[in-house]
Amino acid sequence: MAGVLMAFPGYKPDFSLPKKALDTIVVTLPVAGPPILACGAWLKNTVCVTRGNEAHVSQLIGDLGTAEARQMLVDTVARLCSELDVRPEIVAHDLHPDFYCTQFAQAYAARHSIPSIGVQHHHAHIAALCAEHHIQDDVLGLALDGVGLGDDGTAWGGELLRVKGAEFERVGHLALLRLPGGDRAAQEPWRMAAAALFRLGRGDEIAQRFASQPGAATVATMLQRNLNCPETSSAGRLFDAAAGLLGVSEVQDFEAQAAIQLQELSQRHGKTAPLDGGWQIDERNVLGFLPLLAVLSECRDQEYGAALFHATLAAGLAEQAGRAARQYGITDIMLGGGCFFNSNLLHGLSERLNTQGLRVLTARQMQSGDSAISLGQAWVARQSIKPGN
Repeated sequence: MAGVLMAFPGYKPDFSLPKKALDTIVVTLPVAGPPILACGAWLKNTVCVTRGNEAHVSQLIGDLGTAEARQMLVDTVARLCSELDVRPEIVAHDLHPDFYCTQFAQAYAARHSIPSIGVQHHHAHIAALCAEHHIQDDVLGLALDGVGLGDDGTAWGGELLRVKGAEFERVGHLALLRLPGGDRAAQEPWRMAAAALFRLGRGDEIAQRFASQPGAATVATMLQRNLNCPETSSAGRLFDAAAGLLGVSEVQDFEAQAAIQLQELSQRHGKTAPLDGGWQIDERNVLGFLPLLAVLSECRDQEYGAALFHATLAAGLAEQAGRAARQYGITDIMLGGGCFFNSNLLHGLSERLNTQGLRVLTARQMQSGDSAISLGQAWVARQSIKPGN
């Protein structure tokens, strides 16, 4: 196993890790195949090693921003391969070239002279569900989360995909919003609210509305001049925009804080009808919620506003997915990505999809978030192998 142990320069596996480091979730696959190593995502990282018709997904390694987590990834790969007595024949990884998991995977593949395959983040979310449910035919998948690099190099996060094995097609997505300040907008929902106001033609309100934020006037100028304002289709950032407009959260102390607060407020209020005309779907099946965001910007009842947001979001997504289902003659739709930890969204959307005669499939052994990405990557890699190879 010397090659495994020295797979990435600068790190050596540490076999003094506690025994629990070998705990895995074992997902039975519909067919056997060659062993595959999948190196997961940047956030909530896990790794997956397949053997025969089993996929072994590691315990949660965590976010790869620390040396300790990166070391654990190296250790876990080495120990899983050793324990399962496999030599991977393909390595799968995320598309983002700067992620440690990507760099590790590519270095591992080069060292062992085996092919590597990049898997788009949201494709992996839906592929993980395909693996769990043993589905190899065409499916539709709604992958809603914070961010993942799209195959066009932009920031995705609100995706409607048509998936079959190793292939996928983007058949719809959420309308784009700007990210003023780039990644910083993910920590400061007021910036996403500012981006929404700008899209509504109300950029002149930003500086006064968010006067408590020292950078408000600067952000207004950035949006006006389109400086450091990349666009995203992220559902997570749409939640942030709603939270910022409602005054629920302007700056987050932890990941998804604004979305969690919105869900709690919505649950306190209870069910409400979606906003009539609260969304728009264009000829490319791009789903926008500017009418809803305009109403939220004037709403003074946070609980009602949060409930209205959830109800309208679910209704719009159900219409978008239903259109695609009819267009492609598909009746299975999968819901993946971290936004589906939100029970309000999950249940509200599922009910609406069921009423259209669609079968909704969700995570069973795995969770909805990024910890399932390695399983999805392994599934795509397995499906990419041509018969007879």
